Amino acid sequence: MTTSPTLFVAGAGGKLGRRVVELLLERGYAGKIIAGSRHPEKLNFSGVETRKADYGDVPGFIKALDGVDRLLLISIDVLGASRTALQTSAVAAAKAAGVKHIVYTSMPAPEPASPIPFASEHFGTEEAIKASGVGYTILRMNWYAENLLSSLPSALQSGKWYTSAGGGTLAHVSREDTARAAAGALLTGDASRTLTVTGPAALTSREIAAVASEVTGKPIEVVDVTDEQLAAGAVAAGVPEPVVHGFIVPFDVNTRLGRVALTTNAVETLWGEKPQGLKAFLEANKAALTQTA
Repeated sequence: MTTSPTLFVAGAGGKLGRRVVELLLERGYAGKIIAGSRHPEKLNFSGVETRKADYGDVPGFIKALDGVDRLLLISIDVLGASRTALQTSAVAAAKAAGVKHIVYTSMPAPEPASPIPFASEHFGTEEAIKASGVGYTILRMNWYAENLLSSLPSALQSGKWYTSAGGGTLAHVSREDTARAAAGALLTGDASRTLTVTGPAALTSREIAAVASEVTGKPIEVVDVTDEQLAAGAVAAGVPEPVVHGFIVPFDVNTRLGRVALTTNAVETLWGEKPQGLKAFLEANKAALTQTA
């Protein structure tokens, strides 16, 4: 009799990892599920084994992965060379432990041409996984729809959304749908592949603003500016320069260049359900949109 693969979710204490474990349980997965975290004592899943998982402790991580067939390697939130080092160490540990398949949460189009400063960290991890000889599913997660819950409220309050994204489009995807994709990849991990995980439609800033206005009843005027004007305005508004130049401006440049315009059926392929559309997402989070508007 064939036994079900043992699944390991690293980073199970975070929002994405926790939801993946819950989805596996909701699906009634018959095999063993292991939840890993740097603080396993804080995990509380019924019927799930917990183990300490620290990417920086290679011997300890190898031990934690004992008997594991498929590993979900969730990218850590530390930026810079240390992230690449920690994640490539985790890949080496997975190979040493005999893991057969790695599912990794990457970002859209992280190749060297990307204007996103941290893209190289994801690309370096992808390359390490491919070089390891371990089977893999690389999930290039498009930007979270949840990011809009940080940017749209101020636009709704002021009535203006300043952007240098131009006519570029973006298919935002909800965290729930990325969790579904990751859980599905663990359940179906076999042939190596790279998939971009997106929402169902790529929209321009004006189209996104129109949806937000429809949901809230508040108008938003999209104001096109240059990258320099966007940066100056954000700094003047009190946004820290590392955020301005590391996230806000590069993200708009990335969108303008068409690097996040792709839409795919990855969520449906991996989980069997279509991803949530932007209007439905914003309607479900209307309170967060209007709390300061």
